[in-house]
Amino acid sequence: MRIGLAQINTIVGDLAGNSRRIVEAYRALVAQGAELVLFPELAVSGYPPRDLLFKKRFVPDVEKATRELAAQVGDVPALIGYTEANMTGQGRSAFNAAAFCQQGKILASARKCLLPTYDVFDEDRYFEPAKLPIIVEFGGKRIGLSICEDIWAHPLVPTRRFYVLDPVKWLHDQKVDLLLNLSASPWYVAKNTLRRTLVSDAAKNCGCAAAYCNAVGGNDELIFEGRSMVCDASGKILGGLAAFREELKVIEVGLSGAKLPAPSSPHLHPTYEQEELADIYDALVLGVRDYARKTGFTKALLGLSGGIDSALTAVIAAEALGPKNVIGISLPSVISSQHSKDDAVAVARNLGLEFHTISIAEAVAAAEKTLAPVFANRPRDIAEENIQARARGLLLMAISNKFGALLLTTGNKSELAVGYCTLYGDMCGGLAVISDVFKMQVYALARWINRNKEVIPRSSIDKAPSAELRPDQTDQDSLPPYEMLDALLKGYIEEGLSRADLAALGFAQCVVNDIVRRVDLNEYKRKQAAPGLKITPLAFGVGRRIPIVQKYVS
Repeated sequence: MRIGLAQINTIVGDLAGNSRRIVEAYRALVAQGAELVLFPELAVSGYPPRDLLFKKRFVPDVEKATRELAAQVGDVPALIGYTEANMTGQGRSAFNAAAFCQQGKILASARKCLLPTYDVFDEDRYFEPAKLPIIVEFGGKRIGLSICEDIWAHPLVPTRRFYVLDPVKWLHDQKVDLLLNLSASPWYVAKNTLRRTLVSDAAKNCGCAAAYCNAVGGNDELIFEGRSMVCDASGKILGGLAAFREELKVIEVGLSGAKLPAPSSPHLHPTYEQEELADIYDALVLGVRDYARKTGFTKALLGLSGGIDSALTAVIAAEALGPKNVIGISLPSVISSQHSKDDAVAVARNLGLEFHTISIAEAVAAAEKTLAPVFANRPRDIAEENIQARARGLLLMAISNKFGALLLTTGNKSELAVGYCTLYGDMCGGLAVISDVFKMQVYALARWINRNKEVIPRSSIDKAPSAELRPDQTDQDSLPPYEMLDALLKGYIEEGLSRADLAALGFAQCVVNDIVRRVDLNEYKRKQAAPGLKITPLAFGVGRRIPIVQKYVS
């Protein structure tokens, strides 16, 4: 059977635009000889629709759009992800479903059995689970239909313990000839290796070929990388689609279970360090491009400090939107170093950005003069330092308003974790591009970007990192070395380790106590931060819901 995989980039809530994309993809794949066409999970509504599902007309409108799509499907069937109203009178009001369409009609509707409710997922809030998958007959073959999480009841996945049902095992027992899976699986570092294993094992465990169609594109903080694939009954990958871009592809699969050789593909090899950095870069570029495009921005703006974080953000923005559509602003104060000012000019020149220098000296002096009566007889401290950051935020937001450019924040995950950032200052903006990138990853990405030529000034990489809010300041005046800090933060934030656990790993107890205290203390800042692009298993944002007011000490 020739299976057409429609790896398309949809926009949440754009029912008309998504429908056009679906029809165009269907017709193109049929023209390429597809005998069955597979679309991603919730392709009609876009994923994740979240609380749009609570709007009275949303689910009926999605159903109407899906019926209209089905009317344009001919003899070649299409499996299209959509939201279906729950008319049983019991449970939640909708199903996460897949419409099996042929000859102008929806012939069957498959409903998702396993509803993820962890990390960024909250499907149990919206959907009613199906008791079992369904099987459709086509071309004399029995085809098992599944949706995303339905193949994740796997020993490698800790969340499998949430589930009583294993849909893949059930379909195996029903002796299906082909397994189809519609997916909208957000990307994070190393997930593609896990997902490849899950799809391959689903084919083996089901005893038949499996076709997996994943979404691609950025929706809010989530990035979907695609990498759709088809496996034979032995789990061997017969072919895969590109990462981080739309692609339509027809892959032929034998339904007898015969082992066929897998074609060579750069997207199906084990991930090495360079490939991991390339994935992170491609993901962030896609995230920025789609966030801007889908919210109506054509231009972006950022402050260029001369440091490595703003340089990396500028490179990503220039790749995503084009250099002509990115504005870089240098905002030096009286204590800004000459090398930082020079590095800001250099990165803007290397990238071909529109560039301006605006001194904040007068604005800072005016603020300090205004505050002098209130601050009288008190020593200078972080309050005066933060005036600089907030002056920059004020000016950048004014430029953003005037020119309709999306302001990008440039803080990394290490800084955001410990609150080494200024609320209403450098945290001002509409999208936090590298807020899920640890500082040591920032350095690795900068070196990877410079692998062929110097794009990010070498001095920005080599010099000691500094916020430059007081003379001769470096980050390590207040923080441990970033190698140590990042390891601590991964343990505490991503692995949930306690202070005792971290000390047992060899970190000094006093350092552990200080860093844990900072992470907990600065939850209020993160709740007010711009949405950030997710690239790790646990990012700050909707997937991490720590109370601001809490007294638990681990």
